[in-house]
Amino acid sequence: MTKIKAQAKNIRIGPRKLARVLDSIRGMSAQKAMEVLTFMPQKGADILLKVIKSAVANAKNNYKLPEAGLFIAEAFVTKAVTMKRWRARARGRVGPILKRNSHLTVWIAAPEVTAKEES
Repeated sequence: MTKIKAQAKNIRIGPRKLARVLDSIRGMSAQKAMEVLTFMPQKGADILLKVIKSAVANAKNNYKLPEAGLFIAEAFVTKAVTMKRWRARARGRVGPILKRNSHLTVWIAAPEVTAKEES
């Protein structure tokens, strides 16, 4: 099974928000996932759609694979660097604001063609 990777790093969205969208498309065919993500209202859906399109383009250009058989083999999000900001609070204190970032990795795969299927 050929696996193709596409990544987006240091995305300005929290990992938990992105993971919610990711869970809804894991295991789907690439074509179906792109259709579903097009109509999702979340910000993470647009980001994930872009990464899946990149993975499909990698498969077509680098490996000469047809778009039809591709499916999402693995998809995960990890934490990136957190930006720290401060908000003024009462009595001269400050409260932290954590602006979380994410790394998104998508692996797509093409099913293996066996000798039995070829003939």
